[in-house]
Amino acid sequence: MPRRGPRSGRCSPVSGQHSRRARMALAQMGDVDPAIAALALWCTHRDHDGTTETDGETIYYGPSFTQLSPPEQIGLAAHHVLHVALRHSARQADMAARLGRRFKHKLYTLAADAMVNEALLAGGHALPRPAVRAKELIDLLPGLDTVAPNILTEWDTDRLYHALAAPLDGDPSQVNPAVEDYMLKRRFAPDLSSKGSFETESDVWATRAEQALELGRSAGVGIGPALIRFGDLPNSAVPWERHLRRLLLKAVSDVPRLSYKRPAARWVAQEALARAAGAPSPAFQAGLARDQRRPRIVIALDTSSSVTDTQLDLFAAEVLGIRRRSEAELHLWGFDTTLHSQTRLESADALQQLQIRRGGGTDFAPVFDMCRRFDSSLLIVLTDLDAPLPPAPRHEVIWAVPSPVPRPPAYGALILMTR
Repeated sequence: MPRRGPRSGRCSPVSGQHSRRARMALAQMGDVDPAIAALALWCTHRDHDGTTETDGETIYYGPSFTQLSPPEQIGLAAHHVLHVALRHSARQADMAARLGRRFKHKLYTLAADAMVNEALLAGGHALPRPAVRAKELIDLLPGLDTVAPNILTEWDTDRLYHALAAPLDGDPSQVNPAVEDYMLKRRFAPDLSSKGSFETESDVWATRAEQALELGRSAGVGIGPALIRFGDLPNSAVPWERHLRRLLLKAVSDVPRLSYKRPAARWVAQEALARAAGAPSPAFQAGLARDQRRPRIVIALDTSSSVTDTQLDLFAAEVLGIRRRSEAELHLWGFDTTLHSQTRLESADALQQLQIRRGGGTDFAPVFDMCRRFDSSLLIVLTDLDAPLPPAPRHEVIWAVPSPVPRPPAYGALILMTR
């Protein structure tokens, strides 16, 4: 909801008093939802002159909060407690940093609100109407499975955001008209900010959330028993981008190689001693020299897989950063059963030149054969791994998959592109 007062009118999270407006709702939360009540203890609750919203770990309650019925006050307070516990402000800031100008703040807040509301409705909470729901949003999007057995298990805020922000007719600036109309009918306005200074602390909040949900399950009321498995819980795993960065830097690092054009320092010393003593010269020992070749990195996109355009964009951005720092030569290939597209990747704009044809089968052999002739230093394959693997090559291989695979590949490093 739009703010009615300036941000400077808020009480300081350090010196301000605990919210008077939310006192009754928070006091009754323990009986209604023990899990939310436990998580609320880790949040900062303050009153201000704007509308009710969350920033980091602080919840600001506006004057309109007191006009709601008691069940709606409890539901709205629970809504914002989950925003804090699920680290939505930190995740929004992280996503904005990754996507830059392409990031759509309003759509991320819409996705976060929809996931939180879906969880609260499953836990029997009352919410101020009209409330946005993840199920209704997924039903609006073309090409998605709208009959998923459990949306709260299969979806999370980041995945829903990417689905909502998918380019419309190739234009990333456009938003699906059905989503725009939905926001208008629900009178939706963002209630999530990430302008404060705070740490992500995903591992800390993941532990708190798991403990709180277990408490709720024991009590048998609220979101605890409803959320046996919740996909939007904070994830303390290392982001796949950081994992990829380490693997790429390792693969393109300048490792000295044996060179028979220069002798080893030890051989020079032994040969000098042998010559002075009139003894036979020792066997030649090659020395180390820098590899003068530019590393060749190949990104091979399995166009028959479920790798999304957004994942490809993020992946290419990481690799382009490594190319700039290492002066590596970067190539982007498209393949299914054949290698059907090749382009030199100098900038993110080169992605538009790749002829991507969806559907068909998968065969890794043409890519591996071309890499062998191409003298590649590293091959990165974006794929579902739904095909037999060829023999292991001499160069390094990184397998990037959009979803978990039943068995890891026999060789190479595996990266799961989630979150």
